[in-house]
Amino acid sequence: QVQLVESGGGLVQAGGSLRLSCAASERTFSNYCMGWFRQAPGKEREFVATITWSYFTKYADSVKGRFTISRDNAKNTVYLQMNSLKPEDTAVYYCAAAVGGSWYSRPVDYKYWGQGTQVTVSS
Repeated sequence: QVQLVESGGGLVQAGGSLRLSCAASERTFSNYCMGWFRQAPGKEREFVATITWSYFTKYADSVKGRFTISRDNAKNTVYLQMNSLKPEDTAVYYCAAAVGGSWYSRPVDYKYWGQGTQVTVSS
């Protein structure tokens, strides 16, 4: 059982930056594909970014060029650096872990989830 704990959310003005962190309890963290998703009120959970065990990354078109996903396997932590934030980025952001050697963008492909952290971007 992998436990994921997100941190780093908060309130920021449009154009600002935040860095989210997700700490994993699993010592074999490096074997997992890690992803970030978000869910705004009244909307479905959507893919934001993913990073594989081999550091391959993939982003949603809506965040490409603004967000950067990274991982530190020594610290069992994955990060999401968010720059040039927009009000439409407001959502609860979730960290997730998938078992497998590929990259994944569907929530159903992820087995473990964190509790989420709120990101609010004011205009």
